[in-house]
Amino acid sequence: MKKSIGILMVLVILCTGFIAPASRTITGKVTYAKDGSALPGVTVILKGTTTAVVTDHSGIYTITVPSSGGTLVFSFIGYKSKEVKIGVSNTINVVLAEDAQELKEVVVTGKHHRYKQDKRAAPAKVMTESVADYNMAYAPQPEQEEQWNTEEYDAINENIFHDALRNPLSTFSIDVDAASYSNVRRFINNGSRPPKDAVRIEELVNYFDYDYSQPKNDDPFAVITEISAAPWNTNHKLVHIGLQGKKIPTENLPASNLVFLIDVSGSMNEANKLPLLKSSLKMLVEELRPQDHVAIVVYAGAAGLVLEPTSGADKKRISEALDRLEAGGSTAGGAGINLAYATAKQYFKQGGNNRVILATDGDFNIGESSNAAMERLIEEKRKDGIFLTVLGYGMGNYKDSKMETLADKGNGNYAYIDNITEARKVLVNEFGGTLFTIAKDVKLQIEFNPTKVKAYRLIGYENRMLKSEDFNNDKKDAGELGSGHTVTALYEIIPVGVESEFFKIDELKYQTTKIDPSAKKSDELMTIKLRYKKPDEDVSKLIVHPLKDNNIALAKTSDNFRWSASVAAFGMLLRESEYIKKFTYDDVVQLAQGSRGEDKEGYRIEFINMVKSFGLVASR
Repeated sequence: MKKSIGILMVLVILCTGFIAPASRTITGKVTYAKDGSALPGVTVILKGTTTAVVTDHSGIYTITVPSSGGTLVFSFIGYKSKEVKIGVSNTINVVLAEDAQELKEVVVTGKHHRYKQDKRAAPAKVMTESVADYNMAYAPQPEQEEQWNTEEYDAINENIFHDALRNPLSTFSIDVDAASYSNVRRFINNGSRPPKDAVRIEELVNYFDYDYSQPKNDDPFAVITEISAAPWNTNHKLVHIGLQGKKIPTENLPASNLVFLIDVSGSMNEANKLPLLKSSLKMLVEELRPQDHVAIVVYAGAAGLVLEPTSGADKKRISEALDRLEAGGSTAGGAGINLAYATAKQYFKQGGNNRVILATDGDFNIGESSNAAMERLIEEKRKDGIFLTVLGYGMGNYKDSKMETLADKGNGNYAYIDNITEARKVLVNEFGGTLFTIAKDVKLQIEFNPTKVKAYRLIGYENRMLKSEDFNNDKKDAGELGSGHTVTALYEIIPVGVESEFFKIDELKYQTTKIDPSAKKSDELMTIKLRYKKPDEDVSKLIVHPLKDNNIALAKTSDNFRWSASVAAFGMLLRESEYIKKFTYDDVVQLAQGSRGEDKEGYRIEFINMVKSFGLVASR
C-alpha cells in the first residue's frame, strides 16, 4: 500500500512539473529609429485584450501575456504603430519610425477651448499590470464623432518689450507650479495642439530641475545668474536667473498635519480621475512618517470627514479609507474647502507643516464656485498659516483657471497629474519641494541699467506680474519655494545700440529722463533684488544680486542656460509668439539635445521626444 502511495506521489510531482505555466513575462526596450534614443510613454497592448503597459523613462516595458503568446501592438503619437508576434524569446525590442500624419486643428473660442481628438489617440479602456504601475494608455480606435470640451484657461497676453530708460523696474512673483507642462503633454499625447492659453512658459521651464549649487549662507535659497545671446535672435541677449532652494533631508523635515480634500462628485467617475487620484495619494502615504498625520475630507453634493487624523505609521488604515471612495453627485467645492481648512486648523501643529491637499478636476458647480468667490474664500483661509497643494486630474471639463487661482491665492502650488508617472514625480521624487515650504512670498525686482539695456521683456510669468510698489509691501502675496525646489526666470533684452523690429519708440517731446553718471561708469547690466519671508514670519528679508555681462558665447554657457532656453523656445512656438522669429522645432531639439545633461528620471529625453514628434506633424 505504501509503495502504491509513493508511486502515486511521484507521478503527481512529475505531472505537475510538466504543466505549462499559465502566463509569461515579456520585457524589452522601445527606441527611436532615427538616433536610437529611448522612447518613454509608448503604449504596449496585447492585441485583442485590455492588457496594456507604457514604457518608462528609459523606454523599458514589462508585460504579462498568456503562455500561448499573441501579438503586441506598440503605438505612440507621431510614430508608426508596429505589431510584433510573440515568439519563443521573452525579450522583444522594438524600433519605431516617425509618422507624418497631421494632428487635427484646435479650435479656440474665448476662454473655452474646443478640440478634436486624433483617432489614433482616443483613450482605450485598458487595465495595466497593477495599480502601482497604472498609466493612461492610448490605442487605435474607430473614427469617432467630433468631441468638444469645456476646459477653461485664463487668457494670457504675452509680455512685450519695455523701455529700460522710462520703465527701469520689472517686478514679479516666483512660480514653482508645473501644471502647464504636464497638461500640454496630455494634449500632445492625445493628438491635439494645446490651446495657447494652456501654455504658461514659466511652468514649462520650471517643470525641470536644474543643476544649481546649494545655498552657502543662512538664506533659504541661492541665486544663480548667467547671460549670453538669445538662441532665437542673436542680436538680443538672454538673461537666466535661477533660485535653488535649500534641500532639507526628509528625516529633518517638520511633522505634517495634512488634510486630503478629495472631489468625489460625478464628474470624477472616469479612469483618469478618481482611480488615478487614489493611486497617487497612496504613493504619498507610503512616504509619510509616524509623526505625520492625515485626515480625509470628501465633497460631492455636500462635504464630510471620512477619516480622522491618522498617523503615517498606520498606512493600511489610510489606504483602506481611500479605497472606499466612490464618485457620484454634484460638486460643492466651497463647502469642501471650508471643512478641510477647519480640520487642518483644529489639529494645527505649531512649527509643523500644515497643509490641505486638494485633488479635483476643478468643476465646482454648487455653492461658492466662481473664480472670484473661490479667490476670496482661499485668501481668507491662508491667514491661518495653512498652506495648499492643488492636484488636477482629468480632461474634457478640466478647470485649469480655477485650480491656478486657488494655488496662487492659497500660499500653495499646483500640479496636473496626467498619469501615475507624473504622480510619482510630484508626490515621491519631489516630496519635500511639493509639501514643505522653506520661503514664502518670494518676489523679484530687477532694475536695468539704461546705459547697457535698451529694452527688456520677461518671458512668461504674465499672471505673476506685480506693481513696482508691491515689492516692498509685505502685505502683498507672492509665491512659495519648497525644500530643494528650483525656480528659473528668463529675460530677453535688447542691448543699447542694437536696432530691433520689436522695439521702436519716438523720443519724448515734453520731458527728458536723466541718467545718473555712475550708471555709465558701471559695468553692471542690472541689479536683481529679492524679498522673501520665512514660513512662520510676516516681515520680509532682502537679497541684492548685481549682474555683469561677460560676453560668454552661447556654446560656452551651462547646460542650465541652454536647456531652459530650449524649453522656453518650445513654449513660444506653441504660443505662436512673434518673438520666436524663424526658430523651429528642429532648432529646439538640437539645443535641447546638446544640453540634456544628467537625466536620472528621464524627464528631459521625454521632452526631446515630445518635441520631435509634435514638430514633425506641426511642420507638415
